[in-house]
Amino acid sequence: MELKELKKKKESDLHKILAESRDKLRDLRFKDASKQLKDVRQIRKIRVMIARILTLLNERKIKQESKKAIKQESKKAGKKVSSLGGGKKLNN
Repeated sequence: MELKELKKKKESDLHKILAESRDKLRDLRFKDASKQLKDVRQIRKIRVMIARILTLLNERKIKQESKKAIKQESKKAGKKVSSLGGGKKLNN
């Protein structure tokens, strides 16, 4: 599966694909250890796909956290601005 296809998937789908890929990787490693695996490059392909999925999941997590932080900062800034304008004025 290519990166373009993975980017279109939902987070829950990515977790499912990740679990399936890890299971397949485990099976391939067992086959390789028992000399039943003919195409050992399959192991590398699966590892690369797992890394891509993990990268996408981490990017999405960071993006969500940054959005939350921005919302919290804007709420705090909004409170500060409103509290500054409501005080008593000093006569000089």
